[in-house]
Amino acid sequence: MGKLNKTEREWQRELSPEEYRITRQKGTEPAFTGQYWNTKQSGTYVCRCCGTELFSSISKYDSGCGWPSFYKPINTTAIEEHDDFSHGMVRTEIVCHHCDAHLGHVFEDGPQPTGLRYCVNSASLQLKTDEKNDEETYP
Repeated sequence: MGKLNKTEREWQRELSPEEYRITRQKGTEPAFTGQYWNTKQSGTYVCRCCGTELFSSISKYDSGCGWPSFYKPINTTAIEEHDDFSHGMVRTEIVCHHCDAHLGHVFEDGPQPTGLRYCVNSASLQLKTDEKNDEETYP
């Protein structure tokens, strides 16, 4: 699947101002405010901009950071990593491979089996719940 190529005007028409700021302008929502930071429903988290499957609720965990956190993506090819030196920090930004939407950052302080914490803005995601099994996935 090739890159999704839309103009900024198209993105602005399709996304809310907050979604646009976060996904297209590399913004960050305040901790503990996003729609999914404390969601425990089972399902698949897809890219808000293009619908690419990114994370499963099975890999979601409560990291205490105030953003949805996952220890692994559904498929490593769905996410690209870029060095991020903004705000006087050294971090690894994660973006959707298909549409380049800013998702958040990945850190090396997560749980096993990966040791990674994919810290993602809720505004970058949409949860497609499992219709058959809408149980909580973690306590």
